[in-house]
Amino acid sequence: MKIAIGSDHVGFELKPTIIDYLEELGHKVTDFGAKSSARVDYPDYSKKVAEAVLSEDFDRGILICGTGVGISIAANKIHGIRAVVCSEPYSAKLSKEHNNTNILALGSRVVGKELAKMIVDEWLEAEFEGGRHANRVEKIAKLEE
Repeated sequence: MKIAIGSDHVGFELKPTIIDYLEELGHKVTDFGAKSSARVDYPDYSKKVAEAVLSEDFDRGILICGTGVGISIAANKIHGIRAVVCSEPYSAKLSKEHNNTNILALGSRVVGKELAKMIVDEWLEAEFEGGRHANRVEKIAKLEE
């Protein structure tokens, strides 16, 4: 799987752990920044990762900030993105199965490294179930119009 990843300055510390883990699992990862812990604005990285996912050059995206909230809100402003912030694996799994999320957001101040890996695992292993959920995802898409 090809995964786009990005963070702000607060998420910068967790990002290398997630990149290394994804690569160990055999995924191809592209880092869209931030490139240091110097203060930056998370919407800039939400936009970069969201556009990468929408370009279809990447299968999914992962964003990291302090809580995962701001960076996911910014990503969700982009037409076609369904970003979810998760701090435990069950919601990550169901977000993909039921909502076909295409970006996972993590909070570096909320989850530790090992829990973050568990969340990523569940999200990446899950597949969209379609069926009754497809109609709901379609209705979500219509809200963007």
